[in-house]
Amino acid sequence: MQYPPDALADNALAFFTERHLATLSLVVSGDEVHVTPVGFTWDNETGTARVITFAASKKARLLEAAGSMTATLCQVDGGRWAALHGTATVSSDPDVCADAVRRYGERYRPAKDRGPDRRAIEIVVEKIVGRIPE
Repeated sequence: MQYPPDALADNALAFFTERHLATLSLVVSGDEVHVTPVGFTWDNETGTARVITFAASKKARLLEAAGSMTATLCQVDGGRWAALHGTATVSSDPDVCADAVRRYGERYRPAKDRGPDRRAIEIVVEKIVGRIPE
């Protein structure tokens, strides 16, 4: 089923606040995908998913080199699942990173301080598919 990122039902919003891990898939080229486990947060006001990371991580390095990439976050809990598709970028801006770290701490637990090494991946979500029953 497809869910509109700009009009998610309460059950979908709840699913994106429960403590679940996900996978982040970045399309590196036509025949290569980088997949890694992550925690993410959902910003319903902007339709943006965020992942915190650090400068030396492969996902951050790939995004810094490319500028932006097609990305999918996939969260699974038994028969419930959702894949958030969009365009990912990475930021080292202290305000962007602080906001991402704050949101992460609300959903999961406080993140380690990475200082200037902190990066925030932002995915502008264009489409959500999955099965999130009420």
